[in-house]
Amino acid sequence: MKRYTFWLWTAVVVIFVNFTLHSIGLFINPTPQDPTHAQMLHLMETYPLKLGPLFHPTMASLFTALSSCLSLLSLLAGLTIVYLLKKRVEVGVMKGLIAINLLVFGIGLVIFAALTFLLPVILTGLIVVCLLGAFLTARSVPAAT
Repeated sequence: MKRYTFWLWTAVVVIFVNFTLHSIGLFINPTPQDPTHAQMLHLMETYPLKLGPLFHPTMASLFTALSSCLSLLSLLAGLTIVYLLKKRVEVGVMKGLIAINLLVFGIGLVIFAALTFLLPVILTGLIVVCLLGAFLTARSVPAAT
């Protein structure tokens, strides 16, 4: 039982680190490295995409929206785990929640590994490892008959 909660608390710490770093990244503007990069950033921030009636976001606004979703996903996952750990919910219920989180963060890990840069891949990989550790060490206690 101790190992299971150790892995879950470790996952929560990594999830909150992921949330914090990703949230900070929402407020940092990249600085262009060269004229081509400056032009690309300018177009991302100003060129409207025509994606249907009354919907003309820029690539930068779409990027910010998607990036904020990862922050919110991390916050939701971390707070849910903390809440249920504090309530001392039955191990079987926690194992189900861990499995759901493993599925979501596992799919995210594959997507991030293919499409993003190293930091989200490392953090999401650590989250998956911790959740897998919790899942494998969580043992339900049989009910007394």
